[in-house]
Amino acid sequence: MNYLIVGLGNIGKEYEDTRHNIGFMVADEVAKQTGVSWSLMKLAYYTEFKQRGRNVYMIKPTTYMNLSGKAMNYWMQQLKVPISNVLVIVDDLAIPFGSLRIKPKGSAAGHNGLRSIEATCGGQNYARLRFGIGDNYPKGRQVDYVLGAFDPEEQKELPALIDHAVKMVQSFVNIGVELTMTNLNTK
Repeated sequence: MNYLIVGLGNIGKEYEDTRHNIGFMVADEVAKQTGVSWSLMKLAYYTEFKQRGRNVYMIKPTTYMNLSGKAMNYWMQQLKVPISNVLVIVDDLAIPFGSLRIKPKGSAAGHNGLRSIEATCGGQNYARLRFGIGDNYPKGRQVDYVLGAFDPEEQKELPALIDHAVKMVQSFVNIGVELTMTNLNTK
């Protein structure tokens, strides 16, 4: 069985530790824990590993957030991964910081990366791991907030949250989205 894990983010130093790049951060930690490294390939940084006899492919699109669907669609076709075996890791303003939720499908909820995936990959029927970043920003400052760094208090909690997200990714591959949702979703 083939699985595709897609960590969403933006390439470039200026975006590295921003809230919008939490998908990249989680994917990087999955790679670190499995002992694999990234290669720059067409439309994405790419790596792969085996987990319990399953092929796990992972990408971090280099298309920037707003064109994430282009990279995801390309790699799904290349690797022959059905949409049911895709997991997208994404930042989410609608849920509080510290909350991690995996869902089998859902709307883009205004997220440009998810909107691109919906438009390019044929709808909303793909699993997503929503990493809560909260919405603690003044009116009209959403872009600054998502493209800003985690505050010092959040940075203290980040390693444990990223580690929990890695467990959710591994669980998705091992037992599927429904059981992972039941066992590992947080508040």
